Amino acid sequence: MVLATALGEDLSRAFLQGLPPGSVYALIAIGFVLAYKTSGVFNLAFGAQAYVSAALYFQARLEWGWGILPALLVSVFILAPVLGLILERLIFRHLRTSSSVAKLVVAIGLTVAIPSLFDVLVGFEPVAGQTPTGIIPGGASVFYQPVGVYAFSRDELMAMGVAVVVMLGLAALFRFSGIGLQMRAVVESPRMTELNGIQADRVSAFSWALSSVFAGLAGVLIAPRFNTLAAPDFFNLVVVAIAAAAVGRLISLPRALAGGLGLGVFIAFANTFLPEWALSYPILAPIQDNVAPAVPFLVLFALLVLWPAVRATKEQADPLSGVDPPPPSLASHERSAGLTVATRVFAVVFFLTVGLVVFTQADVSWLFLVTQSVILSTLFLSITVITGLAGQISLCQGSFAAIGGFTVFQLSDRYGMSVLVAALIGAAVAAACAALLSLPIRRLGGVWVAIATLAFAFFFDAVMVKLPWVGGGGTSLLQGTRVPRPTIGPWDLGNDKAFLVLALVVFVVASLAVIQIREGTTGRTLRALRGSELASQSIGISPARSRVMAFALSGFLAGLGGAMLTMHQENVNYTLNFSPFAALFWLVLVVSLGSRTVEGAAQAGAAYALFEAIVLRGAVFGWIFRNTDRIPGIFPISPKWRFIIFGLGTIQFARHPEGLVEFNTRRAHRRAEALMARLGRSRAASPPEPDAPVTEESVP
Repeated sequence: MVLATALGEDLSRAFLQGLPPGSVYALIAIGFVLAYKTSGVFNLAFGAQAYVSAALYFQARLEWGWGILPALLVSVFILAPVLGLILERLIFRHLRTSSSVAKLVVAIGLTVAIPSLFDVLVGFEPVAGQTPTGIIPGGASVFYQPVGVYAFSRDELMAMGVAVVVMLGLAALFRFSGIGLQMRAVVESPRMTELNGIQADRVSAFSWALSSVFAGLAGVLIAPRFNTLAAPDFFNLVVVAIAAAAVGRLISLPRALAGGLGLGVFIAFANTFLPEWALSYPILAPIQDNVAPAVPFLVLFALLVLWPAVRATKEQADPLSGVDPPPPSLASHERSAGLTVATRVFAVVFFLTVGLVVFTQADVSWLFLVTQSVILSTLFLSITVITGLAGQISLCQGSFAAIGGFTVFQLSDRYGMSVLVAALIGAAVAAACAALLSLPIRRLGGVWVAIATLAFAFFFDAVMVKLPWVGGGGTSLLQGTRVPRPTIGPWDLGNDKAFLVLALVVFVVASLAVIQIREGTTGRTLRALRGSELASQSIGISPARSRVMAFALSGFLAGLGGAMLTMHQENVNYTLNFSPFAALFWLVLVVSLGSRTVEGAAQAGAAYALFEAIVLRGAVFGWIFRNTDRIPGIFPISPKWRFIIFGLGTIQFARHPEGLVEFNTRRAHRRAEALMARLGRSRAASPPEPDAPVTEESVP
């Protein structure tokens, strides 16, 4: 009887404890579903929008001394809808006929760019350990115990009250107002509603503004639960919201509300009962502290893999998108033989000159950055394979790279194995993990592959990294995951220049392998699948087998790059290098510059490692003026501009899916070909010089 009573109290307490965070998850899920239903955009930038509202509220309250109501009005009811209108009017309205993958890529770029742009414009700098304040006085310190088994804080009661009011107001909007009826009609068929005189663009803009208000409200309400305001934490909220929205199959607002509340309660149950179960079952002890944060990601992955109804959810897209022309061929396939020779000669001269300068003039810091750019280029080749060749968006490349790095650490630290051998084993382990991951998601398509891989990345971050046999456990948190530089016989690659040579050799070999794959049967198979999976099946191509192969190749390259990066830095540095939010920027860079070519991966690696030092710190002006003292005073510029520039650069992806580098290369080739043709015609059109007259002196 006593046990039953205690169990009942625990269940009641966990249920009540999960309602406040579940209310915030529900708000984001509702806004997420609302934007998706009216525009077809899988808006991963919702977390960035929530962060902006929360950061402005926090800045206004603590730094500018505003009151609660003015700060709330400006951050949630002015800034949030204005930001939503800007995104809809300037960006997503023009992507209406684009593919779901193109919309997702742009949303990822905005996720990276918006928080940094806000921080730069407003001058906001998060302070570690400074907990944000709520929207009600004494929100975190005053408690009420209406039921008797759990004491609600004022902040928690406010979150639940706002969720109830919002849901009731939204239900009344849809049922009784004209704009609500128009929104429901636009969801069904924008063109049919326009035939009835309804402006679908205006209705869609209103939906974006309204959903952005939900994002802003959720951001302000959830902020007091964080010790520090940081954009990655708000991106995690979006993943939770996707799990809640998936419960409603992205179409049902009431089910999205129920999904958000259910996730909050489910997480509370895990926090309550897992510690007790770990005492009875010691096997659960290593993971019980980490499973609770991973519950939303496990739920999301399970829903995508096990629930056919979610996989069958119709993506919002233009019905005629299937007849769009295929992407243009590579610029290298279109240029003439003469231009090909000239391009290769220029490339050889350029890289020999740069190499000579680096090996003879660069100091330790520049050698470090150049080596890092080469290694990242190898790692980014994994995105070339999975996105450029296979046409899939994988958001867990950072996890595969971390597997390579952690394998090197474990094998060298525990067994004294050569780090080069360990790097190859780490790449093989990453390839095996990628292949295994592809098996349950092989039947997913489009945006669902990206969401499933994102769920895996967050699960890896929340659980696997903290296990002793993966990330090193508590020891690694205190002492770091130290990794030595390799040694090959008499050659000690601890020397920076020697290690740069090794990195170059690895990149060249990996690049040649990718080129061979792209031009061979495997590359043609992947291109066929990217063009039309149904047509590929009709000629005997197995999409499942090809997807497993693409994931395995991509995982191998990512693991190899992660192992090389670990050896270069002599430490895994997981949070800095491989966390899910950091890995988003990899995709942004490669996709913006060119995901179909080795050159795109190489330039993305150089941009990631060198852009800040060369451009934002003004080193290029020091080179021009031959004196670092003459660098203009506006430098150094905030490194956040790197995220802003390349994040917003993804907007061009819908227009130029081949990447800006490939697009500009093709345009430059055409201009060069036209110039060469004009020169050839001018030579052919010029009259021949007359023969010299014959004179008596010239006759022998």
